[in-house]
Amino acid sequence: MNTVEQWKREKHPLDVIEDVRAYAEEGLSFEEIEARAGEGEWERLKWAGMYAHGRQDDYFMMRTKVPGGRLTPEQARVVGEVADEYATAPPEHGGSDQNPVWGDAFLDVTTRQDIQMHWIEVEDVPAIWERYDEVGLTTVQGCGDSARNVLGCPAAGLTDHECFDAQPVVDAVSDFFTGNREYANLPRKFKLTVTGCREDCAQSQINDVGLTPARKTLDGGAGASGDEVYGFHVRVGGGLSDGPRMASDLDVFVPPQHAVEFCRAVAQTFKELGDRHNRGVCRMRYLVEQVGPEAFEEAVRERCSVDLPTRGTDRTVGYTGDHVGVHDQKQEGLRYVGFNVVAGRMGGDEFAAAARAAEEYGTDESTVRLATDQNFLITHVPEGNVDDLLAEPFAADYQPDPGPFSRGAVGCTGSEFCNYGIIETKRRVRRWARELDDRVDTPDDLEVVRMHMSGCSASCAQPQIADVGFRGETVKTGVDDADDDNDDIVEGMDFGLGGSLGSDNEFLDWVETAVPADAVVPALEQLFAAYADERRDGERFYEWCRRRDNAELRSLMQAADADVSGGVAADD
Repeated sequence: MNTVEQWKREKHPLDVIEDVRAYAEEGLSFEEIEARAGEGEWERLKWAGMYAHGRQDDYFMMRTKVPGGRLTPEQARVVGEVADEYATAPPEHGGSDQNPVWGDAFLDVTTRQDIQMHWIEVEDVPAIWERYDEVGLTTVQGCGDSARNVLGCPAAGLTDHECFDAQPVVDAVSDFFTGNREYANLPRKFKLTVTGCREDCAQSQINDVGLTPARKTLDGGAGASGDEVYGFHVRVGGGLSDGPRMASDLDVFVPPQHAVEFCRAVAQTFKELGDRHNRGVCRMRYLVEQVGPEAFEEAVRERCSVDLPTRGTDRTVGYTGDHVGVHDQKQEGLRYVGFNVVAGRMGGDEFAAAARAAEEYGTDESTVRLATDQNFLITHVPEGNVDDLLAEPFAADYQPDPGPFSRGAVGCTGSEFCNYGIIETKRRVRRWARELDDRVDTPDDLEVVRMHMSGCSASCAQPQIADVGFRGETVKTGVDDADDDNDDIVEGMDFGLGGSLGSDNEFLDWVETAVPADAVVPALEQLFAAYADERRDGERFYEWCRRRDNAELRSLMQAADADVSGGVAADD
């Protein structure tokens, strides 16, 4: 049994929530917390939604769960106000000057439709929780070896692209697992997605469990005989990181009323069969790969208290994953507006302002919704109010008509806060996206180029499914010579091309490794110039990359002039 499993057996991880209240009341430092509870407390604190900042002692990252990404304006306002009040860097860490782009008091929208905040002190956590309790929000199990935030389509209930609104199922599954002691201590993290959308923007192909829309004529049991009903097909065992795997289809149809029980049965299967001895391979994707989808399905059926019909008619038609722009809702006269937040970071005051704008310019049904591409939506806006909404001060930096690189830019936390981060990501991906929008001529019908940057190999920014993906590395420059003053270590990255989800899903190829950061923008300019010359009708960039040999792509990249000193592409 590994060390983390021992720590979890010493004390149930959910018990740490009451411990946090005690630490806060006594104002304990990190050193005092560890002296009282042991080293394993840092692992258990994740069940409270708190990560210890190894780079900033005595400060936490706090993660707020938002099932399906859906917030009421009141909830969104509270989130923004909490960030503005509590996510502030102290003077000894630079205060508002610690980050030259965002200062402090900011929040991050994540690829799991969560909200993350930094610089949180333990003394402030109970007050934050109290404000969250008043509006129905939680940080419980935002992290840790348990069910993480349940993904859903951010435009659920709004568009003709969906078969049915699955948000009630998202909420039911989330409610079942959150705070459930029986299923809070799993072998590793457990990621679920539930959607009724035909375009699978909730990314079922890269989650542990993905429920997607389907129809089935039932012959009794789950519905009246002969009734054709909507429900879900199931994918299991998807994931990224060091061992990426596309999820496998199961021969299962899950009626909505049985979705919670089905997900419980999958969690039970993972709980019993997952390898708790080796955390490196203790993920659902490894288990499905090891036993095979058919045997895994059989194990789930044995543990499920309801009979599960076989598959019906699949209704998924592709993958969109992007909601930026002004869009018609299926409700007559209403629009939803997708705002572009490059790399997902914005001020807490700006997010609170967006919440107030949703109330002012929307209807009583307006919501603020988080998307898996780190952007956000404001819904139920009458057509006549859209221009006034876009004229709001908060919207100045997040307009819904960005260039293709800004529109597709995703960045993880990076070395600024994450212990695993090798390179800085947030500022870099924002700067590069805007530079590339200015410098690269892309076809008019190419609305988005997905450029994802992870600071390490953990894939929090999902680089494997991007047109262009990066993962952080250190790069040795100069000659390996003890007398050579140019023998330096600089930030760099592995450079991948050609990833996508959907009907033509593939993980990208890591075309080049250990590329110095200041060589990347020129290389991309060279690649997109070749793409423009050779593009076939309607061909996407990832499609073009796939029909080019990797050696040819490397040759194009290496032909770029990396001497960009004095140019705006220089990585500073």
